[in-house]
Amino acid sequence: MDRPVFRGSFLHPRFWLLWLGLGLLWLVSLLPYPVLMRLGRWLGALMYRLARSRRQIAARNLELCFPQWSAAERQRVLRENFASTGMTFFEMAISWWWPPARLRKLGRLEGLEHLQQAQAEGQGVILMALHFTTLEMGGGLLGMQQDMYGMYRPHKNPLFDYVQRRGREQRLLGVIERDDVRGMLKLLRAGGVVWYAPDQDYGAQRSIFVPLFGVPAATVTATSKFARLGRARVIPFTQERLADGSGYKVVVHPPLADFPGDSEEADCLRINQWIERAVGACPEQYLWAHRRFKTRPAGESKLYRKSRA
Repeated sequence: MDRPVFRGSFLHPRFWLLWLGLGLLWLVSLLPYPVLMRLGRWLGALMYRLARSRRQIAARNLELCFPQWSAAERQRVLRENFASTGMTFFEMAISWWWPPARLRKLGRLEGLEHLQQAQAEGQGVILMALHFTTLEMGGGLLGMQQDMYGMYRPHKNPLFDYVQRRGREQRLLGVIERDDVRGMLKLLRAGGVVWYAPDQDYGAQRSIFVPLFGVPAATVTATSKFARLGRARVIPFTQERLADGSGYKVVVHPPLADFPGDSEEADCLRINQWIERAVGACPEQYLWAHRRFKTRPAGESKLYRKSRA
């Protein structure tokens, strides 16, 4: 949990193109919020045309999760989802680099009392997030109102990892690497709040298969383990980009009652059912380009086709 340190190696020519891109993004982020969101829509439309592999993954996920929808409805949501993904690049810059006073104007926060009550009782909290395209905004807006840590996976590019960590730690107390279980538990037992997202496919080794939108999904059991070993409450939170363009609604939901329960399977099912409700309320803004059903139960065929482009 040490603070990120700038290294002289970041000035090597191999990083110059990334520096240029980050510099341009910073400059663009100075524009008014409505302009940035319009640019994000244009970028999303371009990605829809060019990112064929990701488009196929997202389309397949919508087909698997919402078979009751018409093809036209899935296509509409798919296009809106790419528009939302395009906005993510500018929301990342806003969350990392805007001054707190300017950023705070974009957020409408509800349910903070659930966190405050847990803190008053000396309870650690697993702040259960989901991988919506607005994830950076949710963490940034809530982090200005509530002391908390974030769990994250280091980026392969060391310079981008440095910039990402510095950006996030403008709003958070610090970040914990995903594999630092000991650090996570230590914070929870001390009454800390840790931002954690359990809704991706991390393989079969640490997961069990339970339904998600009716599809068997490899679901991590870590949420139950962290809650039990860290003696912590699990409090979900979500964020939504508002349709009127005024900003974001960030909602801290009531803690999951009687969690963890009698079995990891029951706990994972409860989490997936909660995910279904949260995603169903705002499907256009979820991260559908992730291969959520990549890991299959033994004997089952793969659900994603290999793309040649």
